[in-house]
Order: sequence, then structure tokens, then C-alpha cells
Amino acid sequence: MSKKQLYTLEFPVRCSPTILYEFLSTSSGLQEWFADKVDDQDNVFTFGWNGSEDTAEVLEKEEDKFIRFHWSHAPKDEYFEFRIEKSEVSNQTVLVIKDFAAKNEIKDQSQLWNHQVKDLFHRLGN
Repeated sequence: MSKKQLYTLEFPVRCSPTILYEFLSTSSGLQEWFADKVDDQDNVFTFGWNGSEDTAEVLEKEEDKFIRFHWSHAPKDEYFEFRIEKSEVSNQTVLVIKDFAAKNEIKDQSQLWNHQVKDLFHRLGN
């Protein structure tokens, strides 16, 4: 199996970092756009989609800045991360998503993230 590689996606978003962070870091926020059902206990989130479940541990977080998760089934050095940045040029809020995928799956995974982020933006009123 080929080693997965890190890729990054950026999405300009019209909302405050505080509101966006709530959608990225809480079970109720993530359940709005990321998964059908989300529970969290002791920094471990359980995500449910169509009857299947997966768990991810929070590795690091900083309020209104970023949260990094590690899927329980993934190699130790892989993670997915939501980061909130400000564009220096436009002062716009930017959602940065970092994830890992096999080189030949990055395009498909990026499309999946695009779809998920559209749901997020819909919830945010963007």
C-alpha cells in the first residue's frame, strides 16, 4: 500500500472565526455538516454515517484557530485538521483543511471535502 500524502484545501468564508470554530470543534456543530451523528467524550469524537461509525481523537486544538483530529484506524503520523486563518491581503476568514490521501485519491477526496464544505457554508448562511 502506498504511503498517503498530506494535501491542503482552502475555502474563503464569510463569518467570524468564533462561529466557524464552533462548527469545526463541537459535536453539535460537526453534526450540522460533517456527519449524520456526532458524539464526543474525553476528546474522542464518534462520527456516524449511514449506520457506520468511525472515531477520531483530538490531537491538538486552539480556540478560534484550529483543531486536529486523528482517525483511530489511521497510521500515527496521519491526521485531518481544520484551521482558521485570516488573509493578509483581504482580511477575509479562510478555512484551511489538511488531510491525507493516496496520491491517486486526492482528487476524489478533495471533491468530497468540497461537498462537505458546501453543506457547512449553507449552514453558515454563506
